[in-house]
Order: sequence, then structure tokens, then C-alpha cells
Amino acid sequence: MRGILLALGWTVGGLAALALVAFAAATWVWRDIPAETLEARYASPASRFAAIDGARIHYRDEGAGPPVVLIHANFASLIGWDPWAEALRDSYRVVRFDMTSHGLSGADSTGNYGLPRTVDLMERLLDRLGVERAAIVGTSLGGTVAIRYAVRNPQRVAGLVLISPGSLEPGVRGRQAPPSISPAAALLRWITPRALPEFMLKGGFGDSAKVAPELVDRWHDLWRLEGQRAAQLERLRQYISGNIEALIGQVRAPVLIQWGEENPQVRVELAAELARLLTNAPSIETIIYPGVGHMAIQEAPRETSADARSWLDRVPFAGLSGSAGIRRQRA
Repeated sequence: MRGILLALGWTVGGLAALALVAFAAATWVWRDIPAETLEARYASPASRFAAIDGARIHYRDEGAGPPVVLIHANFASLIGWDPWAEALRDSYRVVRFDMTSHGLSGADSTGNYGLPRTVDLMERLLDRLGVERAAIVGTSLGGTVAIRYAVRNPQRVAGLVLISPGSLEPGVRGRQAPPSISPAAALLRWITPRALPEFMLKGGFGDSAKVAPELVDRWHDLWRLEGQRAAQLERLRQYISGNIEALIGQVRAPVLIQWGEENPQVRVELAAELARLLTNAPSIETIIYPGVGHMAIQEAPRETSADARSWLDRVPFAGLSGSAGIRRQRA
């Protein structure tokens, strides 16, 4: 019996040692990437950084004309808006930024990643850039941020483009307390295989074959910016959607709704519900994209940006709109 117990002890100890070695190897393979390395790889000549209340915000400010602000989705970055910026900047001033815990912005030294803090940083950035009134475009989490910004700053919003706002997702909608994150999720702080962003991207596309390897590589790289993964886990832990229906009802700007018909995260039926909840919006237009999933700006950048451009050309940037409601559904 003593020999059996000794053998079991050696076996358990050996397995534990192997697990420790495997963990150490994985953390080395998927270690953090220094900011200067990623900035050399993904910053552009238009990239700028603003130090705002303990956060370092990466942004790009391009073009001239009425301002349009682009807000990316959760886990994404401002780079995903490249096709939109190209489609708009000949006639519009296009401002986009990386939220903290995303892109090249990285961690917020305050440790606060809640929605009110995110909107506050956006307000301060636009103040610094002298953007007094703009059209605000947001996709997924960015759509939720756009709604909250519009409610807090009605006089500063000429119009809203909402691309499947994430706060309408059944799993988070109406949440008044932070979600429960599995302790196993903490492993993502150290072990983040490339297969994870690839899985998320393919799940967000209507046609997974359209997910380019370069897109997966960029997401994987930027997730590993030093301090980014811990910051993003905190953002997930702090996410409270709140009474989103009441907030949507307070929007007083013209709205364009864009939605992928094959959206598995925030199903297409919610586009009509969003339009119904926009009881104070002076005009609403809805465009549905057949075959497109949740990540519409990644999967259908030309179509979504062209439609947004057409709509923006009719937005009254100089003053509040009092036009009658317009509703359009495209199959």
C-alpha cells in the first residue's frame, strides 16, 4: 500500500509539474506585446494620442467638413473603420478612437471601464478636438455608447447611426448589476490563442469564409497589448446595460439603423424593436443587409458605408431636425 501511495504521489506530482510547465510555455507564447511594437505595426500617420484623466486615448482625425464620430465594437479597434473613413473623409471630418482596453489605447489607470466612464472620456476627447456637434456612428458596444452620448449631449448630436447596438442583446439587456464572470475566464489574461478571436469573428460574420487571416491576426495582436487583457476582463466585469429602453426613448436626433439579417448575437427582429423604442427621434430609417452577421462594418464595409454616406448627406448638421419620420426597410 505504501508503494502504491508513493507511486500515486509521484504521478500526481509529475502531472502537476507538467501542467505548470505547459502553463508557463503558453504564457510565454501568448505573452503581452509592448506598446511600441504594436504602435509601429498598427498606428498610421494620422494616429494621435491624447492623455485624458489617467487614460491614453488613441484616435485619428481626418478629412474636413461636418464631423462624424465612429465608435467601434467590443474587442475591436478603430482600424475596423478604415473603409468608412475612406468613404467619408472627402466631405466629412471623420473622428474615431480606441476605447480603453481596446486597440492602441490600452488600460485606464483608474481601473474604471464602466459605460459612464467610457462616455465621459469620449466627451473629453471631443471637447479637446473642438467637436461641438457631430453625427455619431456606433456598432455593437459602440452603438450603446452612442446612445448614451446622445442622451447626455442632445444639442451636440446631429444624427445617430446605430449598427445592432449590443445592449439589446437578451443576455445583457436591462442588467442592473455586473455580470458573473467565470474564474476560468481569468486564464485569458495569460493564455489567449489565436483561435479565440478567429472563433469570435467567424461567429459574428454571416459568411465565415469572409473572415480574412489578416483581420484575425490584428485582433489577436491588439488583444495582447501590454495590460490589455486584464483591462478587457475588467470591462466585462463592469458592464451594466441598465434601462436601455428608457435611454433609447430619450434620443432626439435623426437615426439610421443598420442591421445584418444573419446576426446571431443581436437578432434582426430587434431592429424593428429599436425603431419602435425611438419614440422621440424625429426621423428613423432602417436598412437590413441580407447574409450579413453582427459585424456588419467588417463584413459589408462598402455597402454599410455607402448607405451611411447617403443618409449623412441629408442630415441637418447646422441645427436640430424637425422633419417628419421616414421609415425604410430594404430586403
